[in-house]
Amino acid sequence: MSYKLFSERDLDLAPILKWVGGKRQLMKEIIKYIPNDYNTYYEPFVGGGAVLFSLQPENAVINDINSELINVYKVIKNNLIELLEDLKKHKNNEKYFYKIRELDRSSEYNELSNVERASRIIFLNKTCYNGLYRVNSLGYFNAPFGKYKNPKIINEKRLFAIHDYFNNNNIKILNTNYYEALKDISKNDFVYFDPPYHPISESSSFTNYSKDGFDENDQIKLKKVCDELNSKGVKFLLSNSNSKLIKELYKDYKIEYVNAKRNINSKASKRGAIKEVLVRNYEWNQKW
Repeated sequence: MSYKLFSERDLDLAPILKWVGGKRQLMKEIIKYIPNDYNTYYEPFVGGGAVLFSLQPENAVINDINSELINVYKVIKNNLIELLEDLKKHKNNEKYFYKIRELDRSSEYNELSNVERASRIIFLNKTCYNGLYRVNSLGYFNAPFGKYKNPKIINEKRLFAIHDYFNNNNIKILNTNYYEALKDISKNDFVYFDPPYHPISESSSFTNYSKDGFDENDQIKLKKVCDELNSKGVKFLLSNSNSKLIKELYKDYKIEYVNAKRNINSKASKRGAIKEVLVRNYEWNQKW
């Protein structure tokens, strides 16, 4: 078995960043469909890492196109003590927040060290409105100040848990396109895909975690990648929206429907449970 049993898992190991499309509240459903056996775990759209940190595989390749996110993970792995020290400088007030937020619009940003960049992203994530990483079309962080009374900017216990996991296991951390991250994949490996979701309506979008969008053509390309993996004997599980396009693209695979509570709509009245899909190319034997 390539992932830890619940009794063996480090319960302190959990996402350090809140990320668009995070899977923590769907974890029981996702884990239910994880295959019994596989060699290396791949997650090419790792985001906040909820699935990775829940499964805790010993051998994994994780990737995301968002360089700020991947820098956070690499700094946690390689420079945790320096990161903890830098996080202490941050202040939870509006004027300071906007000063730090505006750094990516200035030449000063290029002078920041990797540790300072990671510290900045963690601070902004913990203190911005709704706690989500969000950028505009130019790639500038644009979430407003959250006005939270006592946000937990430094979660030392969790940061050490992530640091230990990355360093005590064979975890490869990449910052490239999802298909490049899969170039060394082999038969009997397993991929969990959590791409930017295809909008269920023209007015909705789950892709603003990066300046690079993920449109219909990208969804079609991803499906072709899944077909290639299937032909190689690689198992995959994919999360996406319950849209007509997604259901049509993956009609030849096994589709499960799950209910997810999404809170990313700017209007509170439009937040709530929506149906999403889990697509897989293998038989399922319930384990839990």
